[in-house]
Amino acid sequence: MSKANVRRQLVLLEKNKVPKEKSTTTAFSPIFSYKHLKRIYPIGLHKSSSSSSLSLSSLSLSLSENSIDSSSIIDSASPLEQKISSALRLIAPPQRRESPGPKVVQQQSPTFQDTDNGELRRSNWITKNSDKVYVAFHDECWGVPVFDDNQLFELLALSGMLMDHNWTEIVKRRELFREAFSGFDPNIVAKMGEEEIEEIASNKALMLPDCKVRCIVDNAKCILKIVRECGSFSSYMWGSVNHKPVISRFRYPRNVPLRSPKAEAMSKDLIKRGFRYVGPVIVYSFMQAAGLTIDHLVDCYRYNECVSLAERPWRHI
Repeated sequence: MSKANVRRQLVLLEKNKVPKEKSTTTAFSPIFSYKHLKRIYPIGLHKSSSSSSLSLSSLSLSLSENSIDSSSIIDSASPLEQKISSALRLIAPPQRRESPGPKVVQQQSPTFQDTDNGELRRSNWITKNSDKVYVAFHDECWGVPVFDDNQLFELLALSGMLMDHNWTEIVKRRELFREAFSGFDPNIVAKMGEEEIEEIASNKALMLPDCKVRCIVDNAKCILKIVRECGSFSSYMWGSVNHKPVISRFRYPRNVPLRSPKAEAMSKDLIKRGFRYVGPVIVYSFMQAAGLTIDHLVDCYRYNECVSLAERPWRHI
């Protein structure tokens, strides 16, 4: 073969190589066809079944667990491959970082235990020297809403005895009082005659003077009049507080009053109706014992219990 022919063939080969090199160095454009992209960089592109546009999820590289790190692949990849990978990162949806939510501070329920001896925390007027009977009266009766006529009559009579005795002395003889006054049934007490009154007054265990016994009998007669007028003694008493206990929030014993405006109004009305030993202080003590007002201190364990009872939808007869 002559030298001229060899030169012609070399020139033709160089001309054929130039377009291939240009095609390989062509910048990646959005009109680059799917066949060319698949032939150059097989990423596994496929069309979405719902639309003709390419699915973004299909553009992600499927790498196995044992594959080489993507950073090392990019370093060893050609300039075209680097452009494709950077384009894929731009197309992929950004990962949202979940911002930490607000810290939920759990409020600790108030503890009603005394740290010294582990006993339940009660109102300050209950001390270590308090009688067990008085403590039981505080824990079980005092401040609990009462709606029975006989029980209300009993508590009103016991509150009237506070002029001469304290709650401890009264509660200790409570069963004796119930036996003497027939369970404080106003229908029975109102019919007591002179002999029964003198018998109760002469009982040294009761420690009741004659005037106090007659006062209880007279008050029973007044209760019967209220029952005929209002339907029940309970309806009359609870009507004075709009059929809902008065809930106080006292922290210290010095905050607890001896009387209240409602007690004064109730006392005036009771006196007009013929009741005796029903001054504002006695009436307020009656309201505290019968649960018409909740005067347990807020740190007493009985406070929340009595408040929950007070907020119940009671049916008044």
